Parts: sequence; structure tokens; C-alpha cells
Amino acid sequence: MMLSENFEAKLALGVGLLLIGFPWLVNWLEEPYLVSTASRIWIYALAALSLNLLLGYAGLVSFGHAAYMGVGAYVVGILAWHQYEETNFLGLPGTLEGLIAIPVSMIVSGIVALGIGALCLRTRGIYFIMITLAFAQMLFYFFVSLERYGGDDGLMMMDGRNKIPGLDLGEDRQMYWICLIVLGLATWFLRRLSLSRFGMVLQALRQNETRLTAIGVPPYPYMLVAFVVSGALAGLSGALLTNHMEFVSPDFLHWTRSGDLLIMVILGGIGTWTGPILGAIVFLLLEEFLPLLFHGMGLYLLSEHWRLVFGPALICIVLFAKGGLHALLFQKMKGVDDTFAN
Repeated sequence: MMLSENFEAKLALGVGLLLIGFPWLVNWLEEPYLVSTASRIWIYALAALSLNLLLGYAGLVSFGHAAYMGVGAYVVGILAWHQYEETNFLGLPGTLEGLIAIPVSMIVSGIVALGIGALCLRTRGIYFIMITLAFAQMLFYFFVSLERYGGDDGLMMMDGRNKIPGLDLGEDRQMYWICLIVLGLATWFLRRLSLSRFGMVLQALRQNETRLTAIGVPPYPYMLVAFVVSGALAGLSGALLTNHMEFVSPDFLHWTRSGDLLIMVILGGIGTWTGPILGAIVFLLLEEFLPLLFHGMGLYLLSEHWRLVFGPALICIVLFAKGGLHALLFQKMKGVDDTFAN
């Protein structure tokens, strides 16, 4: 049965009001730490959305996407470290100014994605997956080797979070708003991009690259642009994550982080713009509370290895729920298949 536009409007309004009132709601419930948890969810949702541009639209399975997230995180951390030490980096002073550090993190992540994508996109299938993984691990060990910036132990933001005029990123509620607004703007931008000629070409590439090449459309430039945009947005999520945690370490780039992002996209629904957000919400809430639940039940082994339960659940969703959580929540109500429209 088709949902009426009136119902959809009410649903959107209800979700919007819940998101707006969430900080006050959890404060009333005397669980203020959930504001910080929600900020972390929005940050990872942004990273998952950036991966979805490659996976859901271009059909490119990148197993090293956390590398761009980590590069963006380290740019913010390194600039903050040089600000604290009052030293220069490549001849330039460090800074805590968010309006400088965060855009620079996106630019650097985009440049790294450009270099990696220029090589990786000459391959397909398992070779593409393995090369993206190889580059990501190279970057991981590169940051491990940087003893000046903490090496394997990571790097603290000694002077706190970035400074943005008129805002206080050190206040969790304001950090929540910033992460939520950035996620909303990124979702709007990517949705508009997907509906443009560029997005249509990406979808055609995913469906039949040979046919698209035969009609005179070169796939390489389109995929490379998608790779750079995806990497820059992942860098933005990394910059926000460093500010959120006031810390960065090589673990941000580890292949397991890339695996987590893939799980979020698959769990939520590949090729949708609400799916990766849903996937991030469910995945991170389970990561946060499932171990506590098992520990409270006396299941200490499962408390430590909670993914033993999560893994089979993910397999069931992949096998029996085409389109992931997005399909379960929306498509059955609407009665239409709008995988590449939301």
C-alpha cells in the first residue's frame, strides 16, 4: 500500500523533532553521555555515506575506505600538535582554527584518494579490492612509524578541540548539532549528486560498464571523481572524529575500520541515502550496548566477543532482506523498489 505524502511529511517531521529534542531528552533521562554517543554515530554515518557513493552507485568495493578517514583525522591532529608545540609543519604554522583545519583535512584526503584512485581504478573485481586494502595498510603502517606524532600510541589534542567562531566544540551539545548538520548537508549534497547526469552515469557504470563505453562515455574520469569526492567526505568525518575524541591513532586507518564501514552500508542498504545512516545507528548502538547486555546476563564470553552474535544476524539480513534495513522499514510500506532513489 502506498504511503500518502501526508504520512511521509508527518514521519519526517517526527524524526526531525526527535533529533532536535534528543539532547534535552537524554538530559531529562539523566543519560547525558548519549549525546556524545549520538555524535559518534553521525560521524560514522557520514563516513558510511561517503563509501556508499562508491559501493552503491559506482559498484566499487573499497576495502580501504578508513584510510581517507584516518588521513583527515591526522591532518587535524598534526595541525593541533604543531599549534601546541609552537612549531611549523612544512614551513606553515599549526592551527586549531576549525575553518582552516577541517577544510584542509578534506583537501588532503581528496588528494590522497586521487592518487590511490588513479592507480586502483585501472583494475576491477578482486584486484581492485586487494589494491585498496594494500594502500590502506601502507598508510596505516606509515602513521605507525611517525614517532614524532605518537607512533602506535596516537596523538592527543593537547589544547582541546578546534575553534570555530561563535561555537564551542568542547561542549557536547554543540558538537552534536555540528555533526548532525554536517551529516544532513552531506546527505543532501550526495542525493543531489546522484540525481545529476554524473550520478546517472555512475549508476550506468555499475550496471553495465561495457555498454556505457560502447556508446562513447569514458568510465575512468567519472569513477575517479567519485573516488575523490568519497575520499574528501571520509576525510571530513575523520576530522570530526578527531575533534570528538580529542585523539587520533593509526587504528583509525586499520582495515577492520574499513570492514565496519562496509558492514554499515550493507546492513542499512546499498545504494540508498538513508540506509548507511540506519546501518551506522544500529551497528554502533549494538557495539555500545550489546556487550553490556551480555555482561549483565552473565554471558562474559559473548560480552567480549559480541560480534559472534552480530555476524549471523548480518548474514540473515543479507540473505532475506534485499536492500537491508532500508528495505525492511520503507520499501514494504511504500510497495515500491526505490533502492536508488533514497
